[in-house]
Amino acid sequence: MAAGLPPDALGRRVACGTDYGTVRYVGSVSSTAGIWLGVEWDDPQRGKHDGSYEGTQYFKCRHPKGGSFIRPNKAHFGVDFLTAVKDRYGLNDKQDVQCGTENTVVFGTKTVEFVGMDSVAEQQRQVQLNKLVDISVRECAVSHAGQEEEISRTCTNMRHINLSKNLISSWETVVAIASQVQNLETLNVSENKMRFPSTSTFTSSAFSNLKILALNQTEITWTEVLLCAQGWPVLEELYLSSNNITVLERPGNILQTLKLLDLSDNQLLDGNQLHLIAQLPRLEQLILRNTGISSIHFPDAGFGCKTKMFPSLKRLAINDNKISQWSSINELDKLPSLRALQCNNNPFVDTEKNPETLKQLIIAKISQLEVLNNCEILPAERRGAELDYRKIFGKDWLEAGGHWNPEKNKPSEEFLAAHPRYPALCLKYGAPEEGELKGQQPLTLKNQLLTLTIKCPEKPEQKPVEKKLPESMTIQKVKGLLYRLFKIPGSDLKLSYKSSKLEGKEVELDNDLKPLQFYSIESGDCVLVRW
Repeated sequence: MAAGLPPDALGRRVACGTDYGTVRYVGSVSSTAGIWLGVEWDDPQRGKHDGSYEGTQYFKCRHPKGGSFIRPNKAHFGVDFLTAVKDRYGLNDKQDVQCGTENTVVFGTKTVEFVGMDSVAEQQRQVQLNKLVDISVRECAVSHAGQEEEISRTCTNMRHINLSKNLISSWETVVAIASQVQNLETLNVSENKMRFPSTSTFTSSAFSNLKILALNQTEITWTEVLLCAQGWPVLEELYLSSNNITVLERPGNILQTLKLLDLSDNQLLDGNQLHLIAQLPRLEQLILRNTGISSIHFPDAGFGCKTKMFPSLKRLAINDNKISQWSSINELDKLPSLRALQCNNNPFVDTEKNPETLKQLIIAKISQLEVLNNCEILPAERRGAELDYRKIFGKDWLEAGGHWNPEKNKPSEEFLAAHPRYPALCLKYGAPEEGELKGQQPLTLKNQLLTLTIKCPEKPEQKPVEKKLPESMTIQKVKGLLYRLFKIPGSDLKLSYKSSKLEGKEVELDNDLKPLQFYSIESGDCVLVRW
């Protein structure tokens, strides 16, 4: 074995310059002298071959050109945790002030020896290390825990550790570090390609207080997650982005405290995999960005009913997927607690060219949604979206057997499958009347003009004025028009409107940048002007 080469070199993570890899072979190579390391590189472009040399296969690589041989002295096997911490925070021996030679200081011609200077410096370092609460040793080549109990003696106040992108080769190393940190709450070990236990061989109390854990890009599988999770009794946030997770399993009685789960950038087999984690009782946020899912379905609940799956889920991210049917959006209304949704970059989005109409359709289909694609849904916006939806699909509703007389109202199963919220919207706003739905011709400029009555409650002597305004006209421009009409500065005007369909209610037109159609104003409505 080459001098300085660790006895457990096989399988270890190494760095060579800025490149990272895993040692797959240690030994001689034909027609060459000395010991070589066969390395499978994280970046295949760093490699030269698949582990073969002159017809002999020394090791295997996932990529046909992902491997190469290097000499042991070119490989950096890493440092222990405390060495990395001291280097990172400037607390190592090299950075102590050197006084003369050894522990002496020269005054003129007299040399004075300071007894115990080493121990004083060490005590000062100890005090500084004990003050550290939040520690980051990202990209500091940490590969092992170091001497037993040394971390627990030195860093007594640590709560949050960032160990991402180091040279950690196995989960056992993580346990060895964490077991020496009594009150560890946050741990990031992302970007460490490591081995995880394949069987539940031991239970450690290392993570008894851990609330946040990031395992992104560690090549962990869901089976391995469940094995390790037996030691995470109070975990609340788990980040598992960009791993080998394709299938899920029921967690059983573990992960019961989990509030956030990030599975983004894992190619799940299908949307039905979600059913296997649907009973996590406290899960509030689920991130499924770029997971390859094409549909979402909750088979335990019918039209207009709530599912028992994901009982606490408030925030869902399904952007950058393959969802092509609106039926999956309909299904989301079954989630009893859903309040926020991200769904950009899915094929169903392309079915509607107008982004404003697309937004209104989603809002109308999901009753409790408060935030869509990071934008808050205002009450007036929801009301407008629901009224428009009720009107747009009113003709389809009538043709499918819908009727404003409750005794005759029997819409078909096909219509309810496509528009499961429609009955609820009829209950909320009343069934659409035949007169509302007549003459829904293709939109022309004439059809887009609204005939509105303008009134000034503060000037009873002012006669109501009738105006024809484009429904695309913004509130700001309406105010400009009314300024010219009533000689009142537009900035001082406050607008609202009343509709015969909303008896006793007055809706404020409070966003100058929104068009009239945003507020679902219709011909015949009355705009009230105050200042």
